[in-house]
Amino acid sequence: MRILLWHVHGSWTTAFVQGRHDYVVPLTPDRGPDGRGRARTYTWPDGVREVPWDRLGNEEVDVVVLQRPHEAELAERWLGRRPGRELPAVYVEHNTPIGDVPRTRHHLAGREDIPLVHVTHFNELFWDCGAAPTRVIEHGVVDPGHLYTGELPRAGVVVNEPIRRGRIAGTDLLPSFAAAAPLDVFGMKVTGLPYGTFEDPPQRKMHAELARRRVYLHPYRWTSLGLSLIEAMLLGMPIVALATTEAVEAVPAEAGVISTRVATLTAALESFVSDRTRAAQAGKAARAAALSRYGLDRFLAEWDGLLGEVVPLGR
Repeated sequence: MRILLWHVHGSWTTAFVQGRHDYVVPLTPDRGPDGRGRARTYTWPDGVREVPWDRLGNEEVDVVVLQRPHEAELAERWLGRRPGRELPAVYVEHNTPIGDVPRTRHHLAGREDIPLVHVTHFNELFWDCGAAPTRVIEHGVVDPGHLYTGELPRAGVVVNEPIRRGRIAGTDLLPSFAAAAPLDVFGMKVTGLPYGTFEDPPQRKMHAELARRRVYLHPYRWTSLGLSLIEAMLLGMPIVALATTEAVEAVPAEAGVISTRVATLTAALESFVSDRTRAAQAGKAARAAALSRYGLDRFLAEWDGLLGEVVPLGR
């Protein structure tokens, strides 16, 4: 099967393209948001081809995986076929609703021709999806291996654009956490923070560096489920996270501490940093939980099942 998708979310796409299909990602001259092409900081298999946007009309695409509202219009313009009507399509909703959350209506709520795939049960619960057929396919993550050493008595944090995202990412909470343990922040556009910062390193390098930290801190207030959290669990790191959104399902009690009380979280952070043995034990439990729930085989099998329903037989 030949699948068109945009390179939007690096970690999710890295998992998705591990399947047995051919994957086409658009390329624009500026490698901007609508045409990043192949990843440069993630490792992707050879089955992923970047195709210039103005040549996509020559591609025999079987299905398009949409991830942003305007991609349906892009696909129609670049391919000459309307997703959901003339071209099989699915839509992946990565994000939680924004605004008047209990009443937030998804932009596909009035359509029945494009399956709406949520990456968490929390997403499906909170979006008003109307008549759209919905499915939950939880994250799958490429296992980076049990790299944890915990040699550095510091907390690792992964957050992209912490200044712009502010309270959503929990950036305002970092001073309270930093009073309990030294922080190192990894991600895009993290410069300017009064902590150790690591600007958008390649994924493998980031994993190796992150695993040297004693504990992983996930300060997000409002996100579907950060893949960096699952990656940290797979690395074998103990977790300290806000008990918000899907984190309450992802992190079992033996794998760390989740709470809505900042005082509880800062105490946990301090405890893990000071007790390397306890941290390592919790990290092993975190890895086992992540392997059990977010394995790549399950993720790819569920996607194969859905794509097989969407794409007509014989294509």
